[in-house]
Parts: sequence; C-alpha cells; structure tokens
Amino acid sequence: MSELCLQGENLHLWRSERHVLRGLNVQVRAGEVLQVTGANGAGKTTLLRTLCGLMHLEEGRVLWSGRDVREDLPAFHRALLYMGHEPALKADLTACENLRFWIGMRRRVAAADVSRTLERVGAAGLEQRLVRSLSAGQRRRVALAALLLLAVPLWLLDEPTTNLDAEGQRLFGTLIETHARSGGLAIAAVHHPLAIEASCVRWLELERE
Repeated sequence: MSELCLQGENLHLWRSERHVLRGLNVQVRAGEVLQVTGANGAGKTTLLRTLCGLMHLEEGRVLWSGRDVREDLPAFHRALLYMGHEPALKADLTACENLRFWIGMRRRVAAADVSRTLERVGAAGLEQRLVRSLSAGQRRRVALAALLLLAVPLWLLDEPTTNLDAEGQRLFGTLIETHARSGGLAIAAVHHPLAIEASCVRWLELERE
C-alpha cells in the first residue's frame, strides 16, 4: 500500500454559473490525512465528489496511483469509501442490516464481525435497533463502523465527526490515525480540526470566489 497516491491535477468545475474549482491541484499519499477547510460554499463537498468520480470536470483529471481514474472507474471505487455529510443508512433497517447490506455489496460479512465493529466504535447494543430510532450521533457511529468493515485504503469524508460527542471525536481521531499508520490515506472536509496527531496531517484551505 506504500505506493498509493490520490492526485487532482488542474481541476476546473462549474456549478451553474459558479466556477467552483479553479485550476486546483491536490495530492495525498499513503500515510497522510488531508484536511480540507473553507467557508460554506467554498467547494469542499464538490471537491470530494469530484475526487471520487461522481462529478465531471470541465478540465483536469484525477489520478489514483498515477492512473486516470476514468480509465477504470469501478476498480477505483472498489478502493475507496465516500461518506457524505449525512450517513447513507436506510431508516427501516436495523444497524446490523444496514451494515451487512452496505458491506455485502462488496464482500460477505458475518453478523459477529458487525457486532464486534459496532462495539469498537462505541455502538454496542445497537445491532437490532432500527436506524430511525437512533440518535444522530448513534447513526454517525454506525457509519464509522462501515469504514472499518470495508477495509479500503482511501477514505473520502465529508464532516465525519458531525453529531459526535467529545468522546466520539477522540475515537474517530484514533481510527483515522490507525488507518494512516497502516498505509491508508484520507481526505476529510472539516469545519474544525480532527483530533489527530500533526505528523500525518496536511491542510488545504479553499476560498469562496
């Protein structure tokens, strides 16, 4: 995993009349966490969605370990998890059912593994609770469990600590540090710095035009 690198080269993207990304260059390597900051509307979410191939550029390209991601977008998607501002959970399924469905689209996962991972993220006992009955913070912890269960190298995260209490934010800091130390890489759009050690962190501030 040491050769992994995500790059955005000369990214230009318009949203309606707004030129949101203006020749932006981005790079994050294995073992690094890039924290993207900026005011509301500066383009943080747009950048994440662009990097994972969900938006089409007017100019520029995204490279995964030196290869244009659009040469084999499904293979690139198998290497990443994109977690949006709101967890993509189905309200009428239980926490366990959600995770087994979400992870099951890529690989088989046992209920025991789901239970152990929920416990690891501080969500023990929620396995059989319907997601609609969970608090926003509990839903966020269920979504964090998916990061660990998928075991992919690239995390693209939009405000990953939203609705987490102080303990949950520290827990997430530990999870993302462990991910980086094991050779993973992450880009996180944040309003407040993540609780992680500075040695693995890089910063990118977007300015709204």
